[in-house]
Amino acid sequence: RKDFDAAGPVRRATLYATALGVCDLHLNGERVTEARFLPGWTDYEKRVYYHTFDVTGNLREGANAIGAILADGWYAGYLGYGLLVGYGPDRCGRYFYGKTPSLLMQLVLEYEDGTTEVVPTDASWRVGTGGYREADLLMGEVLDAREIPDGWDAPGFDDGGWAPAVPATANGSLPVTYHDAGGTREIDLGFRAPERLEAYPMERVLPTQELKPVNIVKKEEGRFIVDFGQNFAGVVRLRASGSAGTAITLRHGEMLHPDGRLMTENLRRARATDTWTLRGNPDGEVYEPRFTFHGFQYAEVSGYPGDLAPDDVAGIVLHNDTALGSAWESNDPMLNRVFQNVVWTQRSNFLEVPTDCPQRDERFGWTGDAQVYARAATYNADVAAFFTKWMQDLRDAQGPEGAYPDYAPYPMQHGGSGERYGTAWTDAGTIVPWAAYTAYGDLRLLREHYPSLQRFILFRQTASPDYGGTHLGNGWGDWLSMGEETPIPYIDHCYYAWSVHLAAKIAEVLGEEQDARVYHDLAGKIRNAFVRAYVNEDGTLAVDTQTAYVLALDMGMMPEDKAPAAAARLVEKIVENDRRMTTGFLGTRPLLPVLTAAGHFDLAVELMQSRRFPSWGYAVEQGATSVWERWNSYTIEDGFQEGMNSFNHYAFGAVVEWMFDTLAGISPAEPGY
Repeated sequence: RKDFDAAGPVRRATLYATALGVCDLHLNGERVTEARFLPGWTDYEKRVYYHTFDVTGNLREGANAIGAILADGWYAGYLGYGLLVGYGPDRCGRYFYGKTPSLLMQLVLEYEDGTTEVVPTDASWRVGTGGYREADLLMGEVLDAREIPDGWDAPGFDDGGWAPAVPATANGSLPVTYHDAGGTREIDLGFRAPERLEAYPMERVLPTQELKPVNIVKKEEGRFIVDFGQNFAGVVRLRASGSAGTAITLRHGEMLHPDGRLMTENLRRARATDTWTLRGNPDGEVYEPRFTFHGFQYAEVSGYPGDLAPDDVAGIVLHNDTALGSAWESNDPMLNRVFQNVVWTQRSNFLEVPTDCPQRDERFGWTGDAQVYARAATYNADVAAFFTKWMQDLRDAQGPEGAYPDYAPYPMQHGGSGERYGTAWTDAGTIVPWAAYTAYGDLRLLREHYPSLQRFILFRQTASPDYGGTHLGNGWGDWLSMGEETPIPYIDHCYYAWSVHLAAKIAEVLGEEQDARVYHDLAGKIRNAFVRAYVNEDGTLAVDTQTAYVLALDMGMMPEDKAPAAAARLVEKIVENDRRMTTGFLGTRPLLPVLTAAGHFDLAVELMQSRRFPSWGYAVEQGATSVWERWNSYTIEDGFQEGMNSFNHYAFGAVVEWMFDTLAGISPAEPGY
């Protein structure tokens, strides 16, 4: 905090703020913004974003006070499965970017007389400890309201007991041993200034909706299970009246066990627990966590004084405020619920990056998930700025060999191959920008990305000099397929051709005619090699899986005269499997479009409307309010899938693309629709 004087009437006051960590900004006793987790998640060594606020209305002539609460966030907090698998400094699962958060702010006062004054962060600021005892995105938040200093963010507060601020550059060195799947190395957790400081480029993370409970079950005195009726990402706002020192605990889960207990096994090492100690205000108190978020439908409230009433609790939905751009409705209630589930899942996971899930110890911007879902995302909401930002994350994470990694940002190396990338995941670097261009017609995005894309195509050529597929890095493959496994080299061959094909189209759009010719020629050679390796004389494939046929047909790998036979074999395989899918993340998105294009629209609709396992309808029939990670995340016969399991995962929600462009008939005539 810092006290300062405004020397006269202020015409305009502008606050610029950023941090290594996350910060909550205060001015004259009020929060500057309801936005959360400022300044956002980036590769902090390469770039950090700053935020700008017009705070003219918050300023007073004379005495003022400015302050901030600073927490670990992505910078110094627990990240992903780091703790689960022993990654990070001394295998502790946190401090992947640095150990000590730091704050950078600048308040610019423009006076009515034309003069300007700047109030910066410097050694004149004072630093104290407030009521927050823990604040972590995965673990949760601990707030002792008794320890919040009254008026700390208002002028006139006595901060004589607080310490002078320490410049980050003077905070010293902290050598440690770092571990991840790439090996062990020595790093320094001392302050490192980012290479670039840039304006935040997209909509901020905001509370966008308030959910009231649909049911509250009292389990015992002081302990309640609250059902919000919807799986979402956010926090619980709680109102309570009790004596000072009363501790209330909030635990979060997506599902309940059959006996009504909160199901938290799928959270793995994410504690997802908030603890609030009451100050003892006789008029009541309200708590809403500021430095964490959870993925949940149910909350367990323990230690609550009295009976918990519906008006005492609310679910606060948090995500980047990407405006919804569509609605979808049919005369089938199940399909309507599928659409709503997809939208809720997108909202839950579009938080700073397109995460895989919002609940467990992961929440990474997995590239494979993002590339299969990108077109669907553009139908549901305005994600132009969101994808523009994430494409920068992807470029910042691009390896020296030219490959895009398995997720972005990329704080830790993971996987068994010794590489940072894998087939179809690395290809997000061509698929996502093309999807964004198709929706928004933004040439600037393609132009900014093009040099990076060229390096990526060169990497792919180097990895496959014979124009064939290879086991490229990590073997994620057709992730979570059911009963059929498609070889990685086969998948890689298809994705290699598709990425080069998209590179050619991007080059054409940008007027890079020579590159376009080279890429078109290369794509043709890759397809010819595919035909020699995999296509039989009768049009069947040497790899006989549903996903193999779907990818070959979707990505233009089949000779025109043999495509009908391949489509017929795909249909035959579905029928042989009791008219059910076996496809995973990669095969499911193009499955219904391929069947439709081949004249089997009836079968596509049958799969879409099926209520039998595995299907979208099966999850809906089991009460799903969001998209599940696995077809078998939960089954009546086997219960919950153990280990890696999420009930809020958008990859299988890519079917929304087909629901719009085929069932609703809305498809772009040209980019920028």
